[in-house]
Amino acid sequence: MALAKTKAQILIVDDDVAVRNTMNEYISTAGYQSDTVSCAEEALELLEKKSFHVVITDIILPAMGGLDLTKIIKRDKKSDVIVMTGYGDEYSYEEAINIGASDFIIKPVRLEELLLRLKRVLKERDLTKERVRMMEKLQKLAVTDGLTKLYNSRSFYSQLETEVDRFNRYKHPLALLLLDLDHFKEYNDSFGHLEGDKVLVRFSQIIKSCLRANDTAYRYGGEEFTVILPETGGEEAGTVAQRIRAALEAERFTPKDGKKVTITISIGVTECQPKEELSAFIQRADRAMYRSKQKGRNMVSMLYPEAPSDSTAPSK
Repeated sequence: MALAKTKAQILIVDDDVAVRNTMNEYISTAGYQSDTVSCAEEALELLEKKSFHVVITDIILPAMGGLDLTKIIKRDKKSDVIVMTGYGDEYSYEEAINIGASDFIIKPVRLEELLLRLKRVLKERDLTKERVRMMEKLQKLAVTDGLTKLYNSRSFYSQLETEVDRFNRYKHPLALLLLDLDHFKEYNDSFGHLEGDKVLVRFSQIIKSCLRANDTAYRYGGEEFTVILPETGGEEAGTVAQRIRAALEAERFTPKDGKKVTITISIGVTECQPKEELSAFIQRADRAMYRSKQKGRNMVSMLYPEAPSDSTAPSK
């Protein structure tokens, strides 16, 4: 949506009071809100107190010139700049654009032309903001799962690699959970994929509610999820896993005719070992999760690479 005229704030910078007043009256009549100052220093002072969408400035000013003012605005502020000059032979369009100006106009200014250029700059400003918004949205979609809003598997591998590198550098503990919903295919077959999706969304919310700020959760694929736990040893990670397991077990789903259904989760827990391959770390968590499946589901299994046995924490 184009920026509404009533919201567009314009600042006019010119040391000629007649030029300032004429431009201010014309721009205000066109529906914009405008302020005027007589020099660059006043402009910078006002810009500290108030935001402007566009600054229209003369190049020749009493102290600091309009080009230097433009450089400061483009470095420190978010305003667009239109520069004006009566010395077209001394200053070029390329020079103004290269320092960040959005447009360049020769004096004496035809007010109709100035208004057209102002509208174009405001329109391009809106288009740029929309492009940035769309790029941010696309970047978010690239790393998140559309259904659960958790990070996706591609993001998981990237983040886990980063965390393993940090683990190897600083020797701080790092744990990984791999979670798989029990009998989820049967749930989908019985109640339909729409109801299954509701379970996935709710379980994702449960996972996030059980984590700390620096922990991250991911939809690994289908009904599988992973959680990366930095600064966390195996026993503490097991406690987190039990908290997630118990929270899901306490949840009641009503997929059909008010019937309440309980869904459980099998979780594998493991701790990173020095200099081990990323794949070995993940596969150990996966084996721990399958051990939970084999021993009856709805439980947490912890698997350590060097120990001959693992500990399994069943549901209570």
